[in-house]
Amino acid sequence: MTPAERARRSAQTMWESDAASHWLGMELVEVEEGRAVLSLPVQAHHCNGHGICHGGVTFALADSAFAFACNSRNRVTVAQHNAITYLAPAHKGDVLTAVAVEIALTGRSGICDVRVVDQTGRAIAEFRGNSRAIGGTLFDEEEQ
Repeated sequence: MTPAERARRSAQTMWESDAASHWLGMELVEVEEGRAVLSLPVQAHHCNGHGICHGGVTFALADSAFAFACNSRNRVTVAQHNAITYLAPAHKGDVLTAVAVEIALTGRSGICDVRVVDQTGRAIAEFRGNSRAIGGTLFDEEEQ
């Protein structure tokens, strides 16, 4: 199995059970080893009392992209610590895209940066996630 095939299969396995990302309206755009792209059209129910996309929704999109990038090697991996910086507001009708790129992986610990942009490429948020592999796999590669 190639790294690209493993990443796609890992993502497919996770996506089938990811009720939260589906419920929020996310779309898994692409995945490869150590990288994932998800998008989300901002709808009225994503907006807060200021009429802008709720920060928790932006965080959730970044966190989901982070999760798919971290799990792309078929090693069950979870968040150990995440931080986000909001740079600009998103509004109803915007389409947010989160691009997650693993920048370091040593043993069971990794670091992944996620940039969230709108449909014009304007930066909405920067997210950094620290991951930890906890053991196990998403699917059995022996059955391939």
